[in-house]
Amino acid sequence: MGYGASLRRFWWPVPSWGAGEPVPSLCQPGSSRLGGCPCQGSRKMSGGTAHLLTVLFMVTVAVMGYPSRRSATDLDATPRTTVTFDELLGVRHFSAHTLNYSTLLLEDDRGILYVGARGAIFALNSSDVADGSHRTIHWEASPEKQMDCLQKGKNNKTECFNHVRFLQRLNSTHLYACGTYAFHPLCAAIDVNSFMLPSHFEEGKEKCPYDPARGYTGLIVDGGLYTATRYEFRSLPDIRRNLHQRPLKTEESPLHWLNDAEFVASVLVQESKDSPVGDDDKIYYFFMERAGEETTSFFDKSQVARVARVARVCKSDVGGKKILQRKWTSFMKARLVCYIPYYEVLRSVCSLDEGGWASTIFYAAFTLSAQWRTMEASAVCRYSISAVQHAFEGPYMEYQDSARKWSRYDGAVPEPRPGSCITDHSRRKGYNSSQDLPNSVLDFVKLHPLMFEEVKPAGGEPLLVKKSVAYSQLAVDRVRALDGRSYDVLFMGTGDGWIHKAVVLGSGIHIVEEMQVFREAQPVESLVISRTQRSLYVGAASGILQVPLASCTRYTSCYDCILARDPYCAWDGRACRATATTDSTGLVQDIQNGNDGCRSSSGRGSLLWKNRTVLQGDDVLLPCDQRSNLARAIWLLNGSEALGSGQDRLRVGVDGLLVTDTLPQHSGEYRCYGEERGLRMLLATYSLTVLPELPRGPTATPQPHTASQVSGDTKVAYISVIVTLVVLCAVLSTVLLYVSCLEKRKGKYVLGEPRPASVELQTISANCLRKGRREEEEEEKEGLTCPDGCLRIIPGEAPTAATSPVKELPAAVPPLPPPLPAELTNGVGALPNVLRKMNGNSYMLLQQQEEPLTSPLYSASFTEELSKILEKRKHTQLVEKLDESSV
Repeated sequence: MGYGASLRRFWWPVPSWGAGEPVPSLCQPGSSRLGGCPCQGSRKMSGGTAHLLTVLFMVTVAVMGYPSRRSATDLDATPRTTVTFDELLGVRHFSAHTLNYSTLLLEDDRGILYVGARGAIFALNSSDVADGSHRTIHWEASPEKQMDCLQKGKNNKTECFNHVRFLQRLNSTHLYACGTYAFHPLCAAIDVNSFMLPSHFEEGKEKCPYDPARGYTGLIVDGGLYTATRYEFRSLPDIRRNLHQRPLKTEESPLHWLNDAEFVASVLVQESKDSPVGDDDKIYYFFMERAGEETTSFFDKSQVARVARVARVCKSDVGGKKILQRKWTSFMKARLVCYIPYYEVLRSVCSLDEGGWASTIFYAAFTLSAQWRTMEASAVCRYSISAVQHAFEGPYMEYQDSARKWSRYDGAVPEPRPGSCITDHSRRKGYNSSQDLPNSVLDFVKLHPLMFEEVKPAGGEPLLVKKSVAYSQLAVDRVRALDGRSYDVLFMGTGDGWIHKAVVLGSGIHIVEEMQVFREAQPVESLVISRTQRSLYVGAASGILQVPLASCTRYTSCYDCILARDPYCAWDGRACRATATTDSTGLVQDIQNGNDGCRSSSGRGSLLWKNRTVLQGDDVLLPCDQRSNLARAIWLLNGSEALGSGQDRLRVGVDGLLVTDTLPQHSGEYRCYGEERGLRMLLATYSLTVLPELPRGPTATPQPHTASQVSGDTKVAYISVIVTLVVLCAVLSTVLLYVSCLEKRKGKYVLGEPRPASVELQTISANCLRKGRREEEEEEKEGLTCPDGCLRIIPGEAPTAATSPVKELPAAVPPLPPPLPAELTNGVGALPNVLRKMNGNSYMLLQQQEEPLTSPLYSASFTEELSKILEKRKHTQLVEKLDESSV
């Protein structure tokens, strides 16, 4: 296979560096040449050099092992539906007068959700966090500690508080909590019955980080506190065990076992349960650290790469007797890879252990390093416990002083195997605890903490790669579907307050929906799943949310329910129901394919026909709202002809069909279908009628009808009316003149000089048909009206009834043309160019008013329709950058 054929298999988007564009973070002052480009900061490259760097990048990726058997489209899954904040169903919210609700402890059997926040601990009702029955412990940092924190130069708005970072069950009666306490960490055992702070606090410098922003993880296992962080000011990162008769920590010399580590998560795997070799339970730690070995980074080697790691220690480790006293003798670490060809940053890890520890799997979320600032992306990888064990059972690495780097160790390995737990095999040889291990084993452990083998993801590639998203937290649930299979459902929180709900299908992920759970953008800091309450608890800076695991009622048809492929939901013949709350008899569900089970060919019941009538040459919009982001709009004319954007005068967009400059042959019956996974669902039906264009006069006064258009009877009627009016005016004038003379004689009324009337009738051009509602409201305030769409009354100083002796006769005006049909509302008027560009190849079309307006010729306000659509879709992330020139 040649290079061209092999390079086409890679899924990751290649950076497009054009001529004259700076290379992001590739060249640094003082570094060596790269691809023939002398490093001079952000030097601009020629087109040839840019192309050369791109080819070099692809070849580097090919050689260093970032293959994929799937395309970028397969990996970059699109959420099927988008649920904005205002569309959420059944969500409950809790917040108090504090911030940072990030530490969660769910006790499902007790129905309590414990929350550690800034300066407070809450006990919430897990069935309804917003019912007001919560209990509160106020745990603020003392003024003295806050002043001391300020004197150290810390931030008095974020750092000089007591941020509760650890909250776990200590025993049957107490919780154990630790807080930063204004850079003076403290811990406390809290009685769950009284739910009050104790009178005595414990020093927290070896149990809790001083800095609220530091990576931290902790577990209580059999009464022992296993934590990992940077504990004290200017101290090194460490994995420690406290609250135990034999406290332990990691080794610091001559080699640091941890190199500027930032911890993400820790997981207990009970490998002693039903172990055939008498193994021990292990605690696995996931973290980021600076790499000491050769890396496969494409970037300049002068930049120190940070890599993801997984480390483990044995629960029964008690340290060495003479060597590694009070230190771990079982510490080992290995590289964790997700095969993103740039820097990988580990953000979150969650695990599942149902069916025994041997089936334990880990899900990990990664993002791109900040050193690659030109793009944002996330990846989710899955790892098996067997893959982690394989790495720890492989060859070791050794630090070479001469080369100052880690390389593979190929020398002799002492017995029992360094870094392993005490097993039945070790006990048979007389090694009953780690203190019985020979010095040769402990010396080897001291100098060889890093493993050569990497921990590779299942299938050798990510389950998901999502561009323009930064995942911050993961939670996973395992659901048994109606087909008898168990599916893993992932809830992925983002850095801007959204939750992606996805189901793992084989080697890929189907994102069921994306939900905007916070109106104000903020990172999702913690996620906890309650199977009892069927709820997802979301912790963030502003509060706690309780979100249902599924909102099945959102799916209004059988096709909606089946196509969603939501393991929590199924169709019962009339509605979409939650599978856990309903007898499974008669329920329909298709998680694997998402297209089987609906008997109706249309997918939805009969829809009302909507009539549209327009003049020839006008534009008409036929809305068709696609609820699914994965559906494709299919338009049929008169039941057979497929319509598309490639046809003249037709524009198919995500919201409907726009017909521009209509012709009589555009008349007919239009049907809109949503096509997804081979299924078609009828969404809208229209009957369009295109009328011949009516004449519109350009003069300022109404044009009289020609002689051929006015019959002789009409002329006679006009003459009769005029003669009658003249006679009446003469009689009235005589009467008024007589009355005025009588009044003048009495001295009570003087007839003044008549003032000319200034009421003027003007003809409005056809542009008045295009006026928006806002203009008409302004004119109504000023006294201007346009009752028939063609006349405007301009007020003047007309004489009052008391001062006008003679009322002017109205001019003879020919009758207006008959009004057009009431359905002459095309929704777009004469502005076909006011469209929003969508994803480079389609349009967001504007909604159209369904109800007839007061004037049959009135066109809906384009500004109002545009505002409604933009408000509806501004959070859907379908438009990355709006084309302002089109407005």
